[in-house]
Amino acid sequence: MLTTLYVVDDEESSLLQPLSAISFEAYLRDYPKLNEPKSRVINLCNTTRYLSNGYYCSLLAEARRHDVLPSVKVINALRTDGVSQWFNDACLDKELRDEDFNQQHVLCLGEVIEPRCRKLASRVFQDFPSPLLTMSLIREEKGFRVHVQQCNLTELTQEQQAFCLNVLQEHSRKGWRKRTSEKKYRWDIALLTDANEKVPPSNKGAISRFVKAGAKLGLRVHTVSASDLPYLNQYDGLFIRETTFIDHHTYRLARKAEEQELVVIDDPDSILRCCNKVFLHDAFNYQKVPSLRTQFVNNASVASLDALESSFGYPLILKMPEGSFSKGVFKVNSREQLIEVMEKLLNDSALVLAQEYVFTDYDWRIGVLNGRALYACRYYMARNHWQIYNHGSKRHFSGGFDALPTFEVPSQVLSVALKAAAVVGNGLYGIDIKEVDGKAYVLEVNDNPSIDHGVEDKYLGEELYMQIMSEFLRRLESRGR
Repeated sequence: MLTTLYVVDDEESSLLQPLSAISFEAYLRDYPKLNEPKSRVINLCNTTRYLSNGYYCSLLAEARRHDVLPSVKVINALRTDGVSQWFNDACLDKELRDEDFNQQHVLCLGEVIEPRCRKLASRVFQDFPSPLLTMSLIREEKGFRVHVQQCNLTELTQEQQAFCLNVLQEHSRKGWRKRTSEKKYRWDIALLTDANEKVPPSNKGAISRFVKAGAKLGLRVHTVSASDLPYLNQYDGLFIRETTFIDHHTYRLARKAEEQELVVIDDPDSILRCCNKVFLHDAFNYQKVPSLRTQFVNNASVASLDALESSFGYPLILKMPEGSFSKGVFKVNSREQLIEVMEKLLNDSALVLAQEYVFTDYDWRIGVLNGRALYACRYYMARNHWQIYNHGSKRHFSGGFDALPTFEVPSQVLSVALKAAAVVGNGLYGIDIKEVDGKAYVLEVNDNPSIDHGVEDKYLGEELYMQIMSEFLRRLESRGR
């Protein structure tokens, strides 16, 4: 069990007696100890002043290789008047009420008294991992602002102090993964999932097979949620099996993992590039990757609409720059629909993609990992629908599929898939392709592609999971840590 040290300015503080807290002077004088177990430090000293006891506590903890909250980086970010973050209304929890605004909420290790604020508190804690914080929610036009500051127990009300003490006590009782040279596994991988996601990238059968494949290779794979990852540096790698977005914890965790030198799939650059179709289609154009005819539109003026009708005719496709699993994609059949959908999309994005409509019975999906074709599927359109997924139908949500060996894929499809993947990087991608009259056209590149047991693994079986986890092993060995 990893040792938890609660460090305070004054060890006689009656508030913290149940935690067996030690003073900063004791931490300065008595640590590190000979043959001490791996330690984590919860720095409860006042850190608002530069070069204070609290500042030096975190600085020394980092030098002593103790996991510490807050880090010096977080202390510096919050030290003066705190930090404000702006969110649009799409990020607003539906549970939040008017009374939650214009008041201060106390966070202790990411926990908050008001249940309606838990999701937002968790996000704030991920960005600023510090034991004690306050956040104030302030309404603004078309969104809201969250102001985050550090605080001390002595500044809080009795109710808030009791809440924080309870959270700290619960935290001290939690187990902590222990690294030892005697363990069976050399590396530890955090596999990020969301149990509440309706259409996750991998089903439970696939997740369990990733875990088993990792174990065969000496990788201990821990299935975790975002709330389990305030201490990413416990792990050697991060495998994201949750649908990724830019303004989302998946991207923030990928970026944080990369900063802490973890092996991460998919990396933040891949998420950034794949999640925005504007980047992809512009890159396809400049790097001569065959793709369907596409234009960027930034207004719904009569001239713009006339130009779209002249260029594409009807039907045509309108896409949000960000979207997954066929969401944010609309087929437009008339001028009236064009105006309605265009105005709706431009309310959320400065650019909209217009694309020619080409119907095929199926789309290709080529799975590519580190520049190598790994698996291939044909996804058929959902029944009585023009897309693979029909989000308006519960009974016929998706069409059928065929899983094939990559050597049976037409060469032109395989070639453009690898060319499109190279535009993005060397991660794990799903390349969506339409094949028309013997020619292949890339629709998009998906980071974090669907890998479901019984679908994408239908041909390769367990070998698909072994190949992916072997890439983790290769990168870890190459990193040499």
